[in-house]
Amino acid sequence: MNRILLNTIIALFAALPLICAAQSKQPEFKREIPDLEAIQKAVNDRHSPYYYPRLMEEYHHNDTLMKLDKFRHLYFGYMFQEDYNPYRPKAYQDNLVELTSKREWTRQECDSVIKYSEMSLEDNPFDLRRMVNLISALRTKGKNNLAKIWQYKLDYILMAIVSSGTGLDEENAWYVIEPEHEYVLLNAMGQIAVKHVFYEPYYEFITARGPQGETSGYYFNIQTILDEYYRKYPEEQ
Repeated sequence: MNRILLNTIIALFAALPLICAAQSKQPEFKREIPDLEAIQKAVNDRHSPYYYPRLMEEYHHNDTLMKLDKFRHLYFGYMFQEDYNPYRPKAYQDNLVELTSKREWTRQECDSVIKYSEMSLEDNPFDLRRMVNLISALRTKGKNNLAKIWQYKLDYILMAIVSSGTGLDEENAWYVIEPEHEYVLLNAMGQIAVKHVFYEPYYEFITARGPQGETSGYYFNIQTILDEYYRKYPEEQ
C-alpha cells in the first residue's frame, strides 16, 4: 500500500473516538472506486439494505452500528437525492461566521454555535464544516457523549471519502460530493491547503502543507458536482 495512503488511513483511524475503540474490532477498510450507477440503483431500491430513506433514518437515530459500507452509500448516494445541491448557500452563515472565526468560545457562545450548527445540519446533513464546529462546541460544554456520536459520524464520512481512492493520481482521485469536503478532509489529516488547481475534464489537485512544513498533493474527482452544477446553471457552461 502506498505510504501516503497508509498514513492517511492511520491518521483517520487514530482520530476515531472512544466509541469506536470500545467495539470488538476495528471497522474493515477497503479502498474501492465508487460504482455510482450501482450505488444509485441500491439507494433507490426499497428492498435494498441501502435504501436511502432507511439509511438516513439510521443516521439521524445516531446508530453507531452503521459501518463503512452504509456510510459509503449514505454519502455517495446523497448525490442522487432530489435536494442535492453541492453549491447550495450555507444556512445560518450570518449567525456563525463571526463566532467560528474565533479561536476560543465562551460557554454562551458555545450554545449559539451548537444551536445554529444543528439547524444548519438539518438543512444539509453533510455540512462537514458545521459538524466540526458542533463537535468542538459540545466538547467545550462538557457534552462528551453527544460529541462522540457526531465524531463517529464525521470519521466515517471522511473514511468513505478516503475509501474511494488513493488521491495520488487522476485515476485514483478521491470522490467528494461538495467542494468544501476536500478541505475538511485535509484538515482532519493535519494539513492545510496552500494551492488549488483544476484539471479538465473534472479533477481538482490540491497542494497541502503538513504540520512539519512538508507538502503533499491530492487529486479529487468532482465530475458529479460539475454535472449537477451545469444542470442547475446551464448558462455557466
